[in-house]
Amino acid sequence: MEDQLRDEYDLKTLKVRKMGAKRKKFGDNIIKLDSDVAEVFSSAESVNSALRFLIKITKENKDQAIF
Repeated sequence: MEDQLRDEYDLKTLKVRKMGAKRKKFGDNIIKLDSDVAEVFSSAESVNSALRFLIKITKENKDQAIF
């Protein structure tokens, strides 16, 4: 098969787009929650808020630990 691209095509600016039902935005991380966890959280923001709170208290408890 011969290359049929025209000389004026600039492949450096070509954007790739996934097609179909399983497409997603490039660069996004998708994490699937188990159904029992998904029932508690209504949005991505609520999951992120809960995880940030967990990170905060974990760091605080780590800083207060006596060795």
